Amino acid sequence: MSGSREPGTPTMSDAPPTTFDLNEVTIRLAEDRDHDTVRFLFEKSILEGQLRDGDTGADIENLREGYFADDGASAFWVACHDDKLVGMIGVQCTRENEAEVRRLRVRDGYRRCGIGTRLMEQATDFCQRHGYLKVVLDVRVERGPAISLFEKFGFKHGRTREIGERKTLEFYIDLYRDPR
Repeated sequence: MSGSREPGTPTMSDAPPTTFDLNEVTIRLAEDRDHDTVRFLFEKSILEGQLRDGDTGADIENLREGYFADDGASAFWVACHDDKLVGMIGVQCTRENEAEVRRLRVRDGYRRCGIGTRLMEQATDFCQRHGYLKVVLDVRVERGPAISLFEKFGFKHGRTREIGERKTLEFYIDLYRDPR
């Protein structure tokens, strides 16, 4: 990419529309061309304090290895509106019959418009189709809207971890007991 701005950094022309139709948002598997914007959304989450301590972002730096190198057991999707990447989510197989939902992010200005819900639907449907019995995720305690979204999908609070002054909530759903 040319220019002096950081890849994926919003410009005035990238500003979200004042209104948009959620039906115009498409969700697709991530491609190599998405990497700069995926990295931008990840780095923005660092600045917003959304990451757990010790999170290196290695899966973001190596999307292919992290989400596409295990014969379809994991995946990473992006949400696009008007050819602009506005959200992302991943599912990683963590062990037999278990997966973790990771990296749910929605670009500023597009939040609380249903994109996170659509991304979660994609991720949980993937987990059900792949026969995962348990799905886990974690979130910082300050992320109230995300917590509400996870609860809406049937995730239950499992435990709270405290590292220093940071609290992380761990959630899970047993798909063999709690099908949507």
